[in-house]
Amino acid sequence: MASYSLIKSVVVVILFWFSATEAARKRGDGHCQSMAASQGYICQEHKVTTEDGYILSMQRLPADSFGTPSYKPPVLLQHGILMDGSAWLFNSPDQSLAFILADNGYDVWISNTRGTTYSRGHTSLCPSAPDYWNWSWDELATYDLPAIFNYVHNQTAQKLYYVGHSLGTLTLMTSLSQGKLIDMLGAAALLSPIAFLSHTTSPLAQVSSDLFIAEVTYWLGLHEFFPGGVATAKFFKDICVDHKEINCTNIVTAFSGPDCCLNTTGENNFVPEPTATKNMIHLCQMIRRGNVAMYDYGNIIENMVHYKQLTPPTYDLTMIPNNIPLFLGSGDKDFMVDERDLQILLNKLQDHDADKLTILKIPTYAHFDFIFGMNANQVVYDPLMDFLDSIQ
Repeated sequence: MASYSLIKSVVVVILFWFSATEAARKRGDGHCQSMAASQGYICQEHKVTTEDGYILSMQRLPADSFGTPSYKPPVLLQHGILMDGSAWLFNSPDQSLAFILADNGYDVWISNTRGTTYSRGHTSLCPSAPDYWNWSWDELATYDLPAIFNYVHNQTAQKLYYVGHSLGTLTLMTSLSQGKLIDMLGAAALLSPIAFLSHTTSPLAQVSSDLFIAEVTYWLGLHEFFPGGVATAKFFKDICVDHKEINCTNIVTAFSGPDCCLNTTGENNFVPEPTATKNMIHLCQMIRRGNVAMYDYGNIIENMVHYKQLTPPTYDLTMIPNNIPLFLGSGDKDFMVDERDLQILLNKLQDHDADKLTILKIPTYAHFDFIFGMNANQVVYDPLMDFLDSIQ
């Protein structure tokens, strides 16, 4: 009974959030007005159109809190799944990476993945159309990142520094492995880097992978996995009611691990963003199969149509250029980035130039501490700033 009450409460909060953010989107509000300008920062709203027609919103902080224009290279911040660019602005200015970078002289750009609140535009499709949601992280790596990189590069005439969290690390690594973005990238920081996921200790992720794969036809029929919808209600029911081993009183911990340093007030106010159900299934395929491969359509005919081979092609992460400065930050308490999976990734990078690879391991950190942690400014962002400053 308690599980049903929890589900009802979660859905009510999510529905309230969804109606509020939808109203804000229709008014044309963005993160600049709601999160940056209110803190005294100059903030610009930008739009980027991908090759496959998705219209993405971006925010730019071109100056510090005193209005002094940036004098360092552009830094692109890319959020993870079920989030948007607000993640980088969520805490106070002295604790949020976007503000910290701006105050340290960097030209800050914040991206928002297709399908999130302020990136729901398309040149020919509307979000209510099933085809709008026919994508996974393959398309984020193939279309979104190149469009964003090109836009920022054209605006600034400089190479970009990149900071990605979670899914934002996977999309960059797979893009680089295919030879994309290299000429426009100056350095990359990968926080909670996900690539190989077969050893995840997250009970929520493990059960989710079984749930999505077992009922793939059902889930694909819903197209959009969004807060307040049928998919979310079923998701909570199937997991919280049918799997008593998962502590649904703290969904964040069940998914990401015991984050040590979150603002509990902020954590309670954070509500996930929409994504494509196909994207969720693709991640579950990675958990089940232990590889980094393109989306598997589930039968040889569909795979042949899309890939001209029986199984999806794999991404060869050894093809990431060895001379790109990389900063990898991981936490020992992170359920999603298990040490064994991280080691597989590091083995793929074993030929990377030693002086171009920085690894930061934080014993007390879990998945979300890297962006929401109250002490991340000291534990993560100070070393990150040293890394970026050393490249110039």
